[in-house]
Amino acid sequence: MRNIVLSALALGALSACAPKAEVDELNAKVEALSKRVETLESRPSSGGAAAAGPSAEAEAAATELYNKVNEALSAGNTDEAKAQLAVLLKDYGSTKTASRAVRTKAELDVVGKSVTTPEMEKWFQGSSADLNLESGTTLVVFWEVWCPHCRREVPELQARHEKYKGQLKVVGLTKITKSATEEKVVEFMGEQGVTYPMAKEDGKTSAVFAVSGIPAAALVKDGEVLWRGHPGRLTDEMIDGFIKG
Repeated sequence: MRNIVLSALALGALSACAPKAEVDELNAKVEALSKRVETLESRPSSGGAAAAGPSAEAEAAATELYNKVNEALSAGNTDEAKAQLAVLLKDYGSTKTASRAVRTKAELDVVGKSVTTPEMEKWFQGSSADLNLESGTTLVVFWEVWCPHCRREVPELQARHEKYKGQLKVVGLTKITKSATEEKVVEFMGEQGVTYPMAKEDGKTSAVFAVSGIPAAALVKDGEVLWRGHPGRLTDEMIDGFIKG
């Protein structure tokens, strides 16, 4: 930074033959730049241990906690997952693992919230009567036809729609993004034999359920979110517990 100031002073010397107004303007700029350099140099250095980042031990501890979070989620123990996640973010918030866990926290923050039935832009199958979050138990699934992970979940969702008919409503929601079209959605539903309700939403419902990646799902009972996560993590045992609970 000092080199910048010296260069500016040299430029001022070369401009000695310039009009006084121009010289005064140049001197003012040099003075302002000099003050800025002094301010920057007076700040504490960001080097040392802080710049080195979290230690390997910290990353390992954060990873262990994150694994416990996922184990709790797989077991349907949301409270335990929240507790472990809180420790991870508090004690190891600067780790790479913690940055990955932020999305999980956003999902868990939805659990326990009250939600109302949203309006859909269009129904490909079924109607608004099939989506009533304030009454009964509903599994809302967010997906896109171009997403291979979403497509892999469809057979399981269809099986649950048939298995829990009358006890659990399965509703698929899509925003029709990227290469998706309404025609492709209808074609895919026909190819896969999908019979559960499917609708197009405008993104507001995704925001309510903190959906940042797909596939994503939320289980809602009588207006309260009981579970939120990847649909592949939801087991029949968990569903049975939510329905009976």
